[in-house]
Amino acid sequence: MRTINKVLIGAAIGAIVGILFAPNKGSITRRKLRRKGNQIKDKINDLKDAINEKIDMLKEDAEDMAIHKDGHYR
Repeated sequence: MRTINKVLIGAAIGAIVGILFAPNKGSITRRKLRRKGNQIKDKINDLKDAINEKIDMLKEDAEDMAIHKDGHYR
């Protein structure tokens, strides 16, 4: 998970630096930064949702294994 965070942070920094050095008006640059920020936020939320889904699946699998082991729920 740390690698994913590093990749996302690196992508965000790269996008921001690229936009800041582009020869555009301030209003255009701010719009691009806002759009890029929203895209990054959406990707982070998607990643968080995917991780939460995986955790839920692992919890269900663990509960199923506990029930099937001796027929009782722990």
